[in-house]
Amino acid sequence: MCKIICITNRLLCGKDFIGHLEAVAAAHPDAVILREKGLSEADYLRLAEQTKAICEKQQTLLILHSFPNAAKALSHKAIHLPMPMLRHLSDRERAYFSVLGASCHSVEEAKEAERLGCTYITASNVFETDCKKGLPGKGVEFLREICESVNIDVYALGGITARNIAELMRSGADGACIMSGFMKSENPEILMEELHNAIS
Repeated sequence: MCKIICITNRLLCGKDFIGHLEAVAAAHPDAVILREKGLSEADYLRLAEQTKAICEKQQTLLILHSFPNAAKALSHKAIHLPMPMLRHLSDRERAYFSVLGASCHSVEEAKEAERLGCTYITASNVFETDCKKGLPGKGVEFLREICESVNIDVYALGGITARNIAELMRSGADGACIMSGFMKSENPEILMEELHNAIS
């Protein structure tokens, strides 16, 4: 079954971010990754605390991003890290998390993330995306190679919509991560329906 994961970006939201997070969580994606660049750790911790309450109310998995100490402060055991941060953590620090993800851009990084204890990875960018303007998509074959190289879940990232998500699933991906679609959607519940219909 294809999993749909929302990645947040308050700068794309254009509205009350907390209110929009509530609507996203209520649409029940399989997870929400709180990826908010440009915040201090203290500001991120405050936002994470609010988001955790929202996701717990909707029984939606929250995955924090880039701040392992903030996660520990909230006794939260799900986190996503860029590869340099993942490499920096000790074995003991990585073992704290029951859900541990990493952003991978090559087969080599995917294999390394698995060796370092990740339970899933994201593979990007599959298609061209506004979030990385000018960077060509690496394509479905790139995604297939990643999926075949590891024994953990692989979630495709980059330019994914209801029009192309089925193609990704045929490549072996376990799911898809979507940022712009969720952050710009007027109705995340309808977006979820469109995505599920496209892969059903």
